[in-house]
Amino acid sequence: MVQSQAMLIGTLLNVAGILIGGIVGLIRRKLLSVAQESWFKIAIGAFTVFYGLRLTWSSLSGSLGHAIKQLIIAVLALMLGKITGRLCHLQKASNRLGQKAKEMITAASATDRPHSADGFKTCALLYCAAPLGILGSVSDGLSGYFYPLAVKAVIDGLATLGFIRMFGWGVLLAALPVLAFQGTITLGCAQLAQTFAQHQDLVSSVNSVAGLLVFAVALVILQLKKIELADYLPSLLFAPLLTHFLG
Repeated sequence: MVQSQAMLIGTLLNVAGILIGGIVGLIRRKLLSVAQESWFKIAIGAFTVFYGLRLTWSSLSGSLGHAIKQLIIAVLALMLGKITGRLCHLQKASNRLGQKAKEMITAASATDRPHSADGFKTCALLYCAAPLGILGSVSDGLSGYFYPLAVKAVIDGLATLGFIRMFGWGVLLAALPVLAFQGTITLGCAQLAQTFAQHQDLVSSVNSVAGLLVFAVALVILQLKKIELADYLPSLLFAPLLTHFLG
C-alpha cells in the first residue's frame, strides 16, 4: 500500500495543481498579463526539456557501446511507434477531442451563463487527453519519476485558473477523471515494473523513450516544432519488445 501511494505522487500533484488553480481563479479575478504568460511558458518549457532528457539519460546504463545501443533501440521504437500511431489515427483522434473542447469553449464564450457541466467535460477532455499525462503516468509507475506530471500540474493549474472564470466551479471536478485515468495507468505500470523486476533493461527502455517524448512535448510548448505527439505513443510498447529481441 505504501508503495502504491508513493507511485501516485505525480497524479496527486496533478490533481492538487488543478484544485489550487481553480481556487486561486475563484479568489483572484485579475487575469495573468501577457508578460506573465510568456514567462510561465518559457519556464515550463525549460523544466520539461530538463526532466525529459534527464529521464532518458538516467535510463542509459553500462558501457558507452551499450548506451549507444539503447539509444538506437529508442530511436527505432519511435520510428515504429510513429508508423503504428499514424495507421491507428491516434493524432487524428486526439485532434477530434481537442476540437470538441474548442467548440465547448467557443459556445461558453458566447453565453453569459455557461453550464458548470460543460466546464467539467471540457477540462476533463483536455487534461486526460494530454500526451504528457500518459507519459508522466508511465514513468511515475515504472520508476517513481513523477517530475513530468509535476510539470503538467503547473500547466493544468494555469489552465484551470482561466477556465474557472469562464465555466465556474464545475472545472474543479475535472480533477476526478484525471485522478482515475492517470492513477490507473500509474498503478498498472507499477505492477508491470514489479512483474519484470528481474528485467530492468525492459523498464529502462520504456523510460528512455518516454524521456525523449517528454522532450518533444517541450518543443511543442515552446512552439519550436509542431509534433504529432499522440502518434508516437505506441513507441512505449515497441521499446521493450525491441530490447527483448535485440538486446
